[in-house]
Parts: sequence; structure tokens; C-alpha cells
Amino acid sequence: MGFQLLPIPSIPSMASTTTYTDNRRIKKKGWIMEAIVPGKAALEEEVDQSFFLLIPLTVRVKGYTRIIEQALRTMARVSLSLPVAMLFVVLWWWEVKAEYVKYKDPNQQPAARVADLVARMSLQEKIGQMVQIDRSVANFDTMKTYFIGSVLSGGGSAPLPEASAEDWVNMINGFQKGSLASRLGIPMIYGIDAVHGHNNVYNATIFPHNIGLGATRDPELAKRIGSATALEVRATGIPYAFAPCIAVCRDPRWGRCYESYSEDHRIVQAMTEIIPGLQGDIPANSRKGFPYVGGNKKVAACAKHFVGDGGTIRGINENNTVTDQHDLLSIHMPAYSDSIIKGVSTVMISYSSWNGEKMHANRDLVTGFLKDTLKFKGFVISDWEGIDRITSPPHSNYTYSVQASILAGIDMVMVPVNYKEFINDLTYLVKNNVIPMDRIDDAVSRILLVKFTMGLFENPFGDLTLVNELGSQAHRDLAREAVRKSLVLLKNGKNGTIPVLPLPKKVPKILVAGSHADNLGYQCGGWTMAWQGFSGNNKTRGTTILGAIKSTVDSSTEVVYLENPDSDFVKSNNFEYAIVVVGEHPYAETDGDSMNLTMANNGPSVITSVCEAVKCIVIIISGRPVVIEPYVSSIDALVAAWLPGTEGQGITDVLYGEHGFSGKLPRTWFRSVDQLPMNIGDPHYDPLFPFGFGLETESVKELVARSTSAGVFRRPWTFLVAVAVIISLRLEFP
Repeated sequence: MGFQLLPIPSIPSMASTTTYTDNRRIKKKGWIMEAIVPGKAALEEEVDQSFFLLIPLTVRVKGYTRIIEQALRTMARVSLSLPVAMLFVVLWWWEVKAEYVKYKDPNQQPAARVADLVARMSLQEKIGQMVQIDRSVANFDTMKTYFIGSVLSGGGSAPLPEASAEDWVNMINGFQKGSLASRLGIPMIYGIDAVHGHNNVYNATIFPHNIGLGATRDPELAKRIGSATALEVRATGIPYAFAPCIAVCRDPRWGRCYESYSEDHRIVQAMTEIIPGLQGDIPANSRKGFPYVGGNKKVAACAKHFVGDGGTIRGINENNTVTDQHDLLSIHMPAYSDSIIKGVSTVMISYSSWNGEKMHANRDLVTGFLKDTLKFKGFVISDWEGIDRITSPPHSNYTYSVQASILAGIDMVMVPVNYKEFINDLTYLVKNNVIPMDRIDDAVSRILLVKFTMGLFENPFGDLTLVNELGSQAHRDLAREAVRKSLVLLKNGKNGTIPVLPLPKKVPKILVAGSHADNLGYQCGGWTMAWQGFSGNNKTRGTTILGAIKSTVDSSTEVVYLENPDSDFVKSNNFEYAIVVVGEHPYAETDGDSMNLTMANNGPSVITSVCEAVKCIVIIISGRPVVIEPYVSSIDALVAAWLPGTEGQGITDVLYGEHGFSGKLPRTWFRSVDQLPMNIGDPHYDPLFPFGFGLETESVKELVARSTSAGVFRRPWTFLVAVAVIISLRLEFP
């Protein structure tokens, strides 16, 4: 129980007293101290003609009835006269009312806490809540002085190289202490791009990028990945993830196509199940549109990028989506509706335009449709310097950009560096009645609603209780499962011959070739440890495809790795088979825009030199379909592996028959870039591999079980064929 001393003016003929509280004698000249705890107070000896009251501030009873009753009992024991007693009650009541702060009371509803806090805030404090800055410009004094509402880590922005979970927690808590030291003690919310696992953090589990998850057709898997990601993000003290991307990529030339689950909005809608994985399942009685975060093992999610970012002309990043309202609403909007129904906390606005109007300035869609029609009650956040790009060139009229974006309905602005300029411009616009105060109050109320809902006021600090979740074996096993379910088998055997896959584990010698076979950075792709990704095996922990092959094959099998072998080398070494791993180098956003969609250098030549000399299995590591038709005829087996992440064993799980192939193309695989854009249902649809295509195989155990079943023995010719296939594969059965 908490107490506060309440002075009351000296009263003539008043007996001096001493009070005992919790068996401790409290004595002070000129005061009476009374704990309102029945049975624990006793008046004993005289002091002076003043008295004092100890008020239990933690008692929270509607109408304060209990407090007043207890006060009257106390006054009866002291034998106060009626006028003095009334003065006593009035002053006591005034003090209790003055000290009770509704927004700090976790038993109040979030909406009531929001209203109470907003009413106490100055304009400067409100505008501060609307600001998100990068960690590089954040410190204790900045957080306290400017009342900053949020901090983020941009791609690759970490406290230290190879920073541990503890390093992250300590950094973020340092910023939080600055926020809590401000007048009202409003906690900041820290955000990070955790788009395929906690991808900015050393030793985190890196899951397949969204295009691979779309190939799994498994929403329940996406939900489990969301839960695992939330735990790893929370392990570093972070409560907010800028995920998922629910773009519908309609042109693979777009550099962000791998962030999209599919060209089909129905698959994207289904995969929004990752949101309750990140945030928790909304309660049954939840109101539509209200944000929900289920405790300190979950994070606030962010559906992005609103809206139409995947439909730009020729797939050019941040460009113009030219389409009518029907197509915008039927293709690009449905996943937002699903996300809002699932309680998503925030929505990020797209850099792109719709029919020439920048989304960051589009009031009809941000306020009119997202907030008013879809009833979204969380907060809307800009992208990195997103409001700057309202003008061309960017930042050429920043005051206008601030005005247009806030009036459009953006609540929090990812500034992320020049926060003083934003604060000054927005302050000027409000004081000059260009932006009404009710727009500011709406923005701040939405931000605070998310913070109250997720319990940030009660638990503002990160702690070290979850540090072992970062890169845990359970999460790596989950990522491995996701990898094997995401792989799409495009070809298995030449011209109807015996299938090549699954591969035998025990053979004299095999070749592994290609630039992507032993490069963890390449197989993870962009948005991994750095904005544009990395090359090599030293930036984080995981298993390369080469490493997975070596750990899977029999110990007697010799594995030869050569990144770029010539045909003479291949022909002269008598390899049983070769595994060629090639594809795209990592990229993100505009750097990934490609008008030709070819593989990285040496990829085509390695396919040619190897596959013309030996039986070959080609694995494509890419964020989208690439040009492959000229080489398909020479390939024995072809696998689209997308950007699988850190767990390379997921690939060998299906290559060697521990599990069967089951993935289906989440987007159309074109013949030529001249056909683009080309999506399922288009009149000119003539793909190399159609949307939804994917060969399936059985695991070795399933093959054995089927071939030895009683039903097969009753069909001797079927049995002989099955035996012949198994013998030809020379598999070692477990």
C-alpha cells in the first residue's frame, strides 16, 4: 500500500497523537499520522495541535466510497468535531482526486486512459508522440526533451557488430529511460523490420522470405513463424515489428517481389494469419478494427505498404499504380481488410502512387477508406522519409509534405533523422490553424491506444528472460520445415525418364557447384543483417546448402565443391551426379528492380558446363522467377528454392527423400520478360510454368511403405517397377 502525507492547518484544542503502522512507531511533532487500515492504527500519546493524514493511494474503489467510510471511522476514533471532520473529508477528497491519475491505472479501459492522457498533454508533447526517429540520433536527452514517441532500427542499424540480445535490451532501455523521465512519462515504442525472422540481429533465425511462404500454401505455418519471430524480437527488448508485407506483386521486375506472398490476393489474404502469430489471437468479443497485442511475448504488427505497391508500372519501385478503383479494391485491398479483422496494430503507407497521387498524401484512401470504411483504429505510420517523397525532388517543400501527409491521415512519421525540422513545421502548421487540433488529437489517441493495449505503460522495459529464444533450436527446426515446404519442383527427369529425385545418399563421388552453394548471405537474400543483405558466411549463423549436403550424404561419399567448374573438369571426374546452386545476388527495394530478370554472372555458364557433362540437379536461389527457359532442356531436375534463409538442411530434406516435395508456384514463371506483366487469368497467359504448378514426390519411407504393402504385392508388375525405381536410386533406407 502506498501512502502520502496530507498537511491540514493547526486546529485548537486538538489532542496530539502518535500512530503505529505495521508495528512501527511513527512520531512527528505537530502531526497525526493515521493509516487507513482497520486494526492497525492506535492513538496513544500527545504531540502538537496539528494533525496529518496518511492516504492509501493504491486503493481504487469506484466513487471512493470505501475511502470515505474508512476516513469517517478514523475521525470517530479521534473524536473530531463535525466542522473539523467535514473540513478533514473535503481536504482528503481533494488530495485523493489530485493524486489519482486515470491514465496510469491499468484497471481502466484503454480508451479511458487515452482520453485522460491526451487531455493532460501540451501541443509539444502531442507532436513528439507523432515522431519516429532512427536509433542513430536517439539518446536519453532527446527522448526526454522532445517527447519522442518511437525509435526504430533501419536495415542493418544495430548497437554493435554481432550485438547480443543483451546489447539490444540495454540500448533500448536506455532510450526508454529518457522517455519515462519526461513530464508525463509516456513510454516510447521501438520498431524494427523483422520481415523474415528477426533479420537485423546476429544469431537470429532467418525464415524464408514471403514468396517462399506463399509457395507452402500453409497459413498455419505462417502463424507459427509469426509466434517464433515475436519471441525473438521480444528477446532483444523490441515490442514492434514492421511486418508483414501484404503486397500483391503483379510484376516480378519489382525489386520487392520476394516480400509478396503471391500474385494472387487470395493467397496473400490467407497468409495474413501471420498477424495473430505475431500479436496473438484476438479475444472473441473484440471490436472490429481495434488493435490487439496479447502480452509481452507478442509484438505489435504492421501491415504494409498501403496500398497498391505491388502493381506499379513495369514493377518500378515507388512508382505509379495505374488501375481503376475496382481492381485496386479487388486485388490490392482485400488483405488489409483481413488484417484489420485480425487486430493488426499499425498500417504503413506505400511510397507508390495510385493514378498519379502519392499514397502518403491520399486522404481519400488513408482516412476515407482505411480509417472510415474499414474501421481501422490503430495508427498509420509513414515509410522511411516517406513524406519527403510527396514532392519531386524529395524534401523540396517539406512544410507542404508535413501538411499533406498529416491531413491525409498519417499518425506517426518515420522522420527518421531530421526530427527537429518536422516538429517545428508541424507546430507552425497547427498554431496557424492549417492543421486542426482534432487531427493531432486523433493521431496521438491512436498511437496511445496501441501503447496502452499492448501494456507498454505497465511494462516499458525489455528484460533478459527471453534471450534464449534468439536463434533457438526449436525456431531453427521450424524454419527448416518452412524451407522444405516452400521448395517447388519444376522438373524431375528428362523426357519422361526415371525420376532423378530423391537422390541417393551413398555414391562414390558427387559435384556441388555454383556461386550460391556455399554462401549464407546469398541464400538469405536482402533484408538480412543489412538493408541490401550480405555475401559470405560470417555475418550470422546458419547452414549453407553445401554444408547441408555434406551432413546428409553417407560418410563414404566424396563431395567435391567447385564454384565455377569447366566442362572438362566435370567430364574427367566421373561424378555420379552434380548439384548446381545459382541465382540472384541479394538486393532490396529499388536496387532489386530488374528489366531483364537474368541470373547473376556465371550462373548460366555453370549450368551449361555441368549439365551437359553429368546428370544435374539445378537449384535456383532467387526472389522471383528468372530467365531459365534456354537451359531447361539440359537440366535433369529443377528446383525453385526462393530465398530460404539460414536453414539449408530444409533443402536436403527433400533432395534426399526425408520428405517429399509439396510446394506450388505462388506466381507465374514466365518464358520471356517480353510477356510481363503476366498473371493468372490474363488473356495473353502463356507461361513456362503456370501459377500453382509444382511436382510432388514421396519420401523414401513412403516409397518403401507403398512398394512393400500388401496391395502392391497383389499387383506384381507394379511391385517390380517400384523395386526397379528404388534400386536405381541406390538409396540407403533408414
